[in-house]
Amino acid sequence: MHTPEETLEEILNLAAAHFKVPRQKLTPDDDFFKTLGIDSLQALDLLTRLENHFHVELPDYELQGVSDFRTLAGRIQARL
Repeated sequence: MHTPEETLEEILNLAAAHFKVPRQKLTPDDDFFKTLGIDSLQALDLLTRLENHFHVELPDYELQGVSDFRTLAGRIQARL
């Protein structure tokens, strides 16, 4: 079982690797659209990877308005 901190850390590591940015540039409260410089299609790609990684399915309504890593981690954690 993942702790919330482990889930958050894995999300940050996966996002950094996926978008080829240094991990230390990402913080839990970053807006991932701004920090990663991504659009909604790229965010969807990241979410798909996260769902596959954590073996969860996140309904769209749970992700509306989510744009920071900490909130995203909380939504994933709730499904684990």
